Amino acid sequence: MRLLPLLLFLIVSAVIPAVASDLPQLKVSHNRRYLQTAQGDPFFWLGDTAWELFHRLDRDQAQLYLENRAARRFNVVQSVILAELDGLRDPNPYGDLPLIDLDPTQPNEKYFQHVDWIVAKANQLGIYVGLLPTWGDKWNKKWGVGPEIFTPQNAQTYGRWLGQRYRHAAVIWILGGDRPVESEEHKEITRRMARGLREGDGGAHLITWHPTGGSSSSQHFHAEGWLDFNMRQNGHVAEFNGRYDLTRADYDLSPVKPVLDGEPIYEDHPVSFDAKKFGHSIAADVRRPLYWDLFHGAFGHTYGNHCVWQMWTPERNPINNPLLPWHEAILQPGAAQMQHGRALMESRPFFTRIPDPGVVVTDRVPTSIPGTGRYHFASTRDSEGTYAMVYAPAGRAFKVHMDKISGPRVKAWWFNPRDGKAVSIGTFSNTGEREFLPPNPGEHLDWILVLDDASRRFAAPGSRPYRPYRR
Repeated sequence: MRLLPLLLFLIVSAVIPAVASDLPQLKVSHNRRYLQTAQGDPFFWLGDTAWELFHRLDRDQAQLYLENRAARRFNVVQSVILAELDGLRDPNPYGDLPLIDLDPTQPNEKYFQHVDWIVAKANQLGIYVGLLPTWGDKWNKKWGVGPEIFTPQNAQTYGRWLGQRYRHAAVIWILGGDRPVESEEHKEITRRMARGLREGDGGAHLITWHPTGGSSSSQHFHAEGWLDFNMRQNGHVAEFNGRYDLTRADYDLSPVKPVLDGEPIYEDHPVSFDAKKFGHSIAADVRRPLYWDLFHGAFGHTYGNHCVWQMWTPERNPINNPLLPWHEAILQPGAAQMQHGRALMESRPFFTRIPDPGVVVTDRVPTSIPGTGRYHFASTRDSEGTYAMVYAPAGRAFKVHMDKISGPRVKAWWFNPRDGKAVSIGTFSNTGEREFLPPNPGEHLDWILVLDDASRRFAAPGSRPYRPYRR
């Protein structure tokens, strides 16, 4: 590395003002399963993938996008500074590239002022930015355009500069960037970038790692101290088995760390990357992973739309046949339905929720109930027995073990994941097994059964946040 550019970089980085935010700092919860604010309130991660946000949108467009997501109660947006789609050589809407001479130790101030503006606007709207310092093809060109610009040394320098610049912003660092780890050098680039971020922000922000499809950060970095929580990319398949069931595998690892699906199947995406065989995904396809992941131990969830992540318009080169311009795709129904999952989880005790497939009574034919493929029934409950929930992806009758609830009387509800409304269906004795039939037995209509200890007098599921939360 040339000495003069490095010295100039260190001098400039020492005086760059940080983006400031009033959003509370986030940390891992006391039981290592969830996230919470510094004040002890639970933080349900409801994210959206906007990988090309900094690279492709101007400020008016970015504001339109962010206001749309805030109105739908998203509180995290995942975006990349050094973007995937030739982000090093294709300028942003203002004609600026992120680096000078493709050198990570020479960031372009004008480009980062645009990043600053978007981060600040997101924070003003109550949205944390899941900030990727780079897409992975900048250190491993496989499946990307590159060029490879990172070494362990400059990765730490770049990370330190980023950490300092955004030390007072509401961000969560996401390393990795959807590329495989194929060498010890790849691992070291990640470690050194994480070290630089910690040096720059003083440990103010959480750090995770975005893996390739069907895998997890746990495969390479689970035991490393800088990794605060595991992120999975369960990927663009519609079946439960072999992908979404693996969220539980990360949940069960030791040491205990929170787990999140940071990239499930996107709405409007070619299912399994094969639209000719399977078509494009719809809202029902993105609702199922939301509840499969949550009920198998995830602390939150990330949604995505195939047209939105790439911020596609007809003037742009399409990636894998997007269906709509991004500004139309943000209105798709699946995005609006994600908030109902957040509201449901926030309406019951938060930190004591555990996965428990044993809530559902296994049928004589297990492939029917609890089912498999797109028709898997998933269940979760409070470890103290105050409530249980069953996700039914199809309108079929099923039985539950009532004794999973602690009190002598159980109040039951049907929660509609399509509109967020709940209907009480009665109070029952807490004995034996009981069969429930969803209110509309349509085979393609999903429902959630909520069972409460009647003595707790919980409000209707999804109606308002449960209190107290402080832990």
